[in-house]
Parts: sequence; C-alpha cells; structure tokens
Amino acid sequence: MIDLHTHSLFSDGELLVSELVRRAEEMGYRFIGITDHADRSNLDLIIPRVVRAVEEINRHNRIQAVAGIELTHVPPATIGPLAVEARELGARLVVVHGETIVEPVMPGTNRAGLEADIDILAHPGLLTEEEAALAARRGIHLEISGRKGHSFANGHVVRMAQAAGASLVVNSDAHAPGDLLSGEMVERIVLGAGLDQTALQQMTQDAETLLRRRTDERN
Repeated sequence: MIDLHTHSLFSDGELLVSELVRRAEEMGYRFIGITDHADRSNLDLIIPRVVRAVEEINRHNRIQAVAGIELTHVPPATIGPLAVEARELGARLVVVHGETIVEPVMPGTNRAGLEADIDILAHPGLLTEEEAALAARRGIHLEISGRKGHSFANGHVVRMAQAAGASLVVNSDAHAPGDLLSGEMVERIVLGAGLDQTALQQMTQDAETLLRRRTDERN
C-alpha cells in the first residue's frame, strides 16, 4: 500500500515520524509520505527535520518514507513561491490543502495550487471542470480522501477527474494511529467513490510513478 498524505507531531499529528512510519510498516505499507501542515512560519523548520528523519528511517526499515509538506490555508498568491521553497528545502512531495467543503479554505486555492509546482491537490472539494482539466494537463494528482469530512466530496472529485482524464490518488490524511487505512478500508473508500479494483490498481501505479520521478529528479 501507498499513502502520500500523513501528519506527525511536527504539525497536528499524534506520533513521531519514526512511530508513524513503523505503524504503517506493520500494516503492510510500502511507501508513506510525511506531509505536515505548513505555512511561511514553519516551512523551513519542518522540512529539513523530516528529511533527516526519513533518511535515517529508510536505512533501517523495509518501508520507504518520503519527506513532504502540505501547504495549508495559505493565501493563494503565496502557494507558488512556497512550493518552490519547499522543493529547495528538500521536500519530495508537495501537497496543497485544497478547498475541502468542511473548512474555510480561501477561494482560489485549488487553482493556485494547480498552477504551482505541486504533486497532489488534497481533498479539493467541489473543484470545477476547468480545475480538473488543469490538473490533467499538469500531471497533478487529485486526492480521494479517507478523512472524515474531507471525504464527503470524493464522488464529485472522481467524476471531475474521470471527465478530464486527471490522475487520482487515495490517501488517509492520517493524524492519529487509527487513521491509517487498512487495505480493506482503502478498497471500500475507492468503491464508495464510484471506482473499481482496476482504478485502484491504476492509482497505485500512478503513485509509484510519481515517487520514481521525484526520486530521479533528486539524484
């Protein structure tokens, strides 16, 4: 299994990076992205420390952890520059906290994220056809969320992505140990969003392709 959107104690998660990764490993995960919430105040604090942590973890664990960041509730005009800075600091995954229907995310966030150098637009809520088409053109993954509340718009996200030919990824958005998704729950979330096993296999392949690309860019 692959999960590219989780949170540790570096933001509002409950676990150290090492414990989060270890718990995921025991559940059969092959890759896990550590993507804590950040804005201008803590970007340069979180990323270098997570990079150091995952480098050590990956020398000893079967699972591979991936250092990332989730740009969260930042003004849309700042998303592009922050994404560039995140890459320079060592983030392999850049996620933007999209316009979920359960939080007051600033309008224009989805569009600004899709115009920036990011990998995943998380829980994008009621994204438009134009935004889904932009995601498809730019190779940005739209998230099917396993998190309560954010998941309410999963069906809409799937419909928009399918119409536009955009890539999808299913993530837990885990903040606590119980948030990590079992394989069975991942399957249920995907089926509940109107997809099938073939689509789940494609999402897994797309996530692996994304990770390989980001790894090659760093080497």
